[in-house]
Amino acid sequence: MKTVIVTGGSRGIGAEVVKELARSGYYVILNYFKSENEAKKIQEELKIENIHVEIFKADVSKRNEVKELVKFALDKFKNIDVLINNAGIDQIKPFMDITDEDWNKMLQTNLNSVFYCTQEVLGNMIHNKKGCIINISSIWGITGASCEVHYSVAKAGVDGMTKALAKELGPSNIRVNSIAPGAIITDMNKNYTQEEINDMNELIPLGRFGQPNEIAKCVKWLVEDTYTTGQVISPNGGWVI
Repeated sequence: MKTVIVTGGSRGIGAEVVKELARSGYYVILNYFKSENEAKKIQEELKIENIHVEIFKADVSKRNEVKELVKFALDKFKNIDVLINNAGIDQIKPFMDITDEDWNKMLQTNLNSVFYCTQEVLGNMIHNKKGCIINISSIWGITGASCEVHYSVAKAGVDGMTKALAKELGPSNIRVNSIAPGAIITDMNKNYTQEEINDMNELIPLGRFGQPNEIAKCVKWLVEDTYTTGQVISPNGGWVI
């Protein structure tokens, strides 16, 4: 059975990915940083279904903690077959108000973490001549977002890394893809008013925000696919085509 690491797996899209893959029979390591209670809640929820997931605290914006996460996975399961780079933060702020600290934290968390985690798991994947890396990006990495320049830059960087790595790692039978969700009902969108949500729904051909479990199903498909690589797939209800 394949072993999967899901970073930022305690809430939102990450939590649904953990549940989807664990229920499908994968060995899942749920990485969290601050949300220990939420991570344990998921672990207990699945335990009732006779499904065990490992949880591991690590700030994936720091390479030394990523090393510990990967060591834990290899000590426990010997191999890492799938990496889901999901951990991330957002911030809405006019460009001229973004501080050096804001900028650095955004890139460290949303882009550098993908670099660290991917680089640390690749030794095992290249050795085994197989692997799957899925980066959770954003529609804003494709289109850009007003008042979210630093977030858009980080996610565009993730997509660029995805495409370049897919070319480099293809000969090792390692697939690399991005999923760039549109408007999804998660904590990241909790600050929208109902009026703003209604206005956005009018712009989406399917007429609604997406659900985290719909993104999780896309992740599962990419995990089980064998020929898709280097793609940025955007489940967004037709908002951007």
